[in-house]
Amino acid sequence: MLAPKAFLDALGDHASRLFSSDTAQPRAELESQFKLLLQSGFSKLDLVSREEFDSQMVVLARTRARLEALEAKMAELEARLTPPSE
Repeated sequence: MLAPKAFLDALGDHASRLFSSDTAQPRAELESQFKLLLQSGFSKLDLVSREEFDSQMVVLARTRARLEALEAKMAELEARLTPPSE
């Protein structure tokens, strides 16, 4: 996996080569090559889709709520077991 700086440097190098070539490529061709370049770079990164991220946020919220409920129940049980100090 490329470091972010190395990825951006490679992206910049490829983009400058695309735009400075001597052949007159149509704009659509440049855009498609640039899109392929970006997709190639992103595929090398550890990224997740928005759907996966959102579903994991739901799981995290549910887990956090269960943890808070367990902590409250644990505190209640500890309070019952601990005799009051006088």
